Amino acid sequence: MKLIVGLGNPGEKYAATRHNVGFHWLCRLAEQLRITFKSEVKFHGLCANMMLDNEQFWLLKPQTYMNASGMAVAALSRFYKISPDQLLVVHDELDLPPGTVKLKLGGGAGGHNGLKDIMARLATQDFWRLRIGVGHPGNKNEVVDYVLHPPRKEEALLIDDAIQRSLVIWPLIASGDYTAAMHKLHTKQK
Repeated sequence: MKLIVGLGNPGEKYAATRHNVGFHWLCRLAEQLRITFKSEVKFHGLCANMMLDNEQFWLLKPQTYMNASGMAVAALSRFYKISPDQLLVVHDELDLPPGTVKLKLGGGAGGHNGLKDIMARLATQDFWRLRIGVGHPGNKNEVVDYVLHPPRKEEALLIDDAIQRSLVIWPLIASGDYTAAMHKLHTKQK
């Protein structure tokens, strides 16, 4: 893994919304790794980097708004010659209930505009995703309003727990042991 992208919208207005769980996850990882983000205009985002196994490793929070997330991802990945299979995108997932988190390679966008833009700009859907469940409002016409608002308190606690559980598998993801990461993440704890 050479690039982890957390999806969200920039600005205080969106900070606590369901759509920004990718930003939250990435910020928590940066704290854990003791690295800080700085603005990188040429990459259209906030970036942090460090050496991992003698290779440069990047964290990216696009500052282009969700619908244009691919601009930042494409700029950084092309500049550093990072292939899609070395990319992990962390994002909110409507199709999973709060408290659920899944790791997978490839697949469709599922209506997620950030993923759609990344797929279009990279011309592939074959990159890793960490899908953090935020639940669905039950009506597709309410989705935009739903993701642009903060979760209810009980949902926020479940989402936070999912973020924490998925950060535990970070070393497996970093080392490229995705099978073990998925097994640990997807297996119910007793």
